[in-house]
Amino acid sequence: NQVLEMFDHAYSNYMEHAYPADELMPLTCRGRVRGQEPSRGDVDDALGKFSLTLIDTLDTLVVLNKTKEFEEAVKKVIKDVNLDNDIVVSVFETNIRVLGGLLGGHSVAIMLKEKGEYMQWYNGELLHMAKELGYKLLPAFNTTSGLPYPRVNLKFGVRHPEARTGTETDTCTACAGTLILEFAALSRFTGTSIFEEYARKALDFIWEKRQRSSNLVGVTINIHTGDWVRKDSGVGAGIDSYYEYLLKAYVLLGDDSFLERFNTHYDAIMRYISQPPLLLDVHIHKPMLNARTWMDSLLAFFPGLQVLKGDIRPAIETHEMLYQVIKKHNFLPEAFTTDFRVHWAQHPLRPEFAESTYFLYKATGDPYYLEVGKTLIENLNKYARVPCGFAAMKDVRTGSHEDRMDSFFLAEMFKYLYLLFADKEDMIFDIEDYIFTTEAHLLPLWLSTTNQTISRKNTTTEYTELDDSNFDWTCPNTQILFPNDPMFAQSIREPLKNVVDKSCPRGISRVEESLGSGPKPPLRARDFMASNPEHLEILKKMGVSLIHLKDGRVQLVQHAVQAASSLDAEDGLRFMQEMIELSSQQQKEQQLPPRAVQIVSHPFFGRVVLTAGPAQFGMDLSKHKEGTRGFVTTIKPYNGCSEIINPEAVKEKIALMQRGQCMFAEKARNIQKAGAIGGIVIDDNEGSSSDTAPLFQMAGDGKNTDDITIPMLFLFNKEGNIILDAIREYEAVEVLLSDKAKDRATIFKGKMIPNYIIDSNLEMENMDQKLSENDSHKQNSEEATSGSQDVGAASEEPKEGGENSDVADSGSLSPPDADSASVSISNQDSYVPGTDEAGAPEPACTSGDNQPQEQKTETESNSKVNWDNKVQPMESILADWNEDIEAFEMMEKDEL
Repeated sequence: NQVLEMFDHAYSNYMEHAYPADELMPLTCRGRVRGQEPSRGDVDDALGKFSLTLIDTLDTLVVLNKTKEFEEAVKKVIKDVNLDNDIVVSVFETNIRVLGGLLGGHSVAIMLKEKGEYMQWYNGELLHMAKELGYKLLPAFNTTSGLPYPRVNLKFGVRHPEARTGTETDTCTACAGTLILEFAALSRFTGTSIFEEYARKALDFIWEKRQRSSNLVGVTINIHTGDWVRKDSGVGAGIDSYYEYLLKAYVLLGDDSFLERFNTHYDAIMRYISQPPLLLDVHIHKPMLNARTWMDSLLAFFPGLQVLKGDIRPAIETHEMLYQVIKKHNFLPEAFTTDFRVHWAQHPLRPEFAESTYFLYKATGDPYYLEVGKTLIENLNKYARVPCGFAAMKDVRTGSHEDRMDSFFLAEMFKYLYLLFADKEDMIFDIEDYIFTTEAHLLPLWLSTTNQTISRKNTTTEYTELDDSNFDWTCPNTQILFPNDPMFAQSIREPLKNVVDKSCPRGISRVEESLGSGPKPPLRARDFMASNPEHLEILKKMGVSLIHLKDGRVQLVQHAVQAASSLDAEDGLRFMQEMIELSSQQQKEQQLPPRAVQIVSHPFFGRVVLTAGPAQFGMDLSKHKEGTRGFVTTIKPYNGCSEIINPEAVKEKIALMQRGQCMFAEKARNIQKAGAIGGIVIDDNEGSSSDTAPLFQMAGDGKNTDDITIPMLFLFNKEGNIILDAIREYEAVEVLLSDKAKDRATIFKGKMIPNYIIDSNLEMENMDQKLSENDSHKQNSEEATSGSQDVGAASEEPKEGGENSDVADSGSLSPPDADSASVSISNQDSYVPGTDEAGAPEPACTSGDNQPQEQKTETESNSKVNWDNKVQPMESILADWNEDIEAFEMMEKDEL
């Protein structure tokens, strides 16, 4: 019942606030329309203006026994969805989500029609749409290798002048190898063999290009030559579903060659990649050499695949390790290191761990996995649930949200969670008659004997005979695996119970600063003041120039040829080297994790959590677990750069101010003098957001800042406007400044809690428990590039004629979880992207939030469907909230 209520909350909010858009933006209660929102790079390639979430959710509705809603949804898809849009989409994502969604919907539609109660009017309309989409994807396969281009234009294909794609040379192994289930099913359903033929050709090519000595495949491959571009190999992002589809293609199509290929690869995986309980990437040519020291969250599917293979022990071990990581961070970080530190802090509500939990429970019958499922449900409700759906986690360490609810959350997460707890009588059909695609869409097993237009000849060449034990337990059987021993799985898990806690090293203590010895230039990096004309003159003499960027950052650039003399040029080079060393050391010593601003007043009650940048001065929120709580108010003057003229309004409150005009520390001193208990600096860069920009770390002013005792946090423009809008709407807005988001039981500890904001009995039971401190920090990496020296820093740079500020002793505005930028030393030009709002520069960020996706910008043409944003008035949001509250009250009376 709880899973059904959660699904209803997510699905109804998508239909009310987002449809016909592709996805729901749960924080702003509107639909995400490609071209109308800032580009998120490759992530947006899944969006094609074809109501993605609705199509992806079709067969989930039937699994959850919502047949009436399914019938209505199918009619909407048939009536509203247009597949002929001038838009470039990912072949991989469109295949697994849209083509798979249409085929899964068709599969359950004909099943319901046969039962005689629902869908009597259905005449294969979803299958016709699937076939239309299949033909639109075929132009991507126009390569000599048979591997598809990674992207295709739905209207113009690949090589058409207006296609805006077709120039790519590389694709990922999973992108080319995760087509066979959907394409073969489309061929079997329609009798048109071309789809299965193209998908088989791509699989055959990848198999032939495997590294013969290790039997491993790389992450990315050249679609024209077949050369491996990225030669690291693992079971996570970029390769994952290639292995999955080899085994499942054997199950669905009955072709022994797929099983032989899978077993060959699996033997190599267990020989080189599996290092129980870890799964670490290796080099395909040197498989004994690890390629990285971290794992990505997509590998969480692999224990489920091992269950399907029948290899239960390593599945239990890896799953337990992942569960321990989840218990530490509430969710599985997008990537984490071998010592279980956070590497990428995001969590977009991925379902792979829930998938493996379901398969392990099916294989073992161990009720332990039901408890794991309960934990997943509790965490989703406690930390991800918002009034308009469920929001992805921007940072699992702080609990901050991202305005994102991907279609796979409805397609997969609720399907696996429901099946985990459902009894046979809860299902209206036998789930064992179907196989799950990688997007959890249902394809009937009877397709294996239908329209066999492809010869089942064994095409596997140079197949290596393996130890017979590799073929044992191909189909798991609990009677064989756990004979009279219900404690078997527990005996495997027990040694891993504390693997995460034992492996997390303690924080590294500060080390003494040492800048080396040797000849010193006339100006030391640590003494440099951007506001000192004398210092600027010395820089000019050394060939170093100061460049002010539009975004407020300052770059230091050295041109040796512009120095007054060769000796001055050497001084300039030493100054730049010293600045790099200083900033590198400061990044190691002063790097702080992001903080959280949580709106706790009516009607938010802690549900809205904003990612905030920390300050290197003032109260350390990580040492004050209760945080600082108070009502917010704007100050006069708004920039906070002079004495506050409304101290009566600021006293005992948290002050809001605008970035710019003076140093961060100066703002803090002014509001502290006025009696403020905390401060929030809001970026004046219109449209800036933590979704697209690295987090700021506010630095001091080069002086002793021990006199600042109040907490200071930084919000980007978008997040800051959420608070400002709330003030305009409700006037009295109370927030909590903390190191990480608190659950409502902790927020309202010792206070009268209105019944309508109590989530569940679980939160009340845990009222006296504090959230465990997460002291995982991302490891920094440094790479060398030629011809430049990159140093980034941030304090406050004056704007609009303000006085230039000081660069000494400042930290960086780079994201605490991002890799440090690459630096190198050159005798010709030394380039220092540097100080944002003054301070000693630190290495600048190389890639946003360290997200794995490559960033790009693209504006797509509008579809014929009305794609206007649906911005909800606050009254409507509150009405939704009341429904949410009633649902929670119901949940209090029910047991899982």
